[in-house]
Amino acid sequence: MEAISGSLAVIGYGLAAIGPGIGIGLVAGNAVQAMARQPEMAGQVRTTMFLGIAFTEALALIGFVLFFLA
Repeated sequence: MEAISGSLAVIGYGLAAIGPGIGIGLVAGNAVQAMARQPEMAGQVRTTMFLGIAFTEALALIGFVLFFLA
């Protein structure tokens, strides 16, 4: 039974990594679009983009830690 739960944990983490991946793509894409529309705000947009990426990546890291705990 241990092998089944281990395999399900691997599949679960793989599926859970899709969400943050999509989130980071949306954050970066919208930031590039915002910088193209208002180049004078590029510095603020870039800072906000990196904060959004960091928070989104934190979700993936929490899932990674839970994978090892399970």
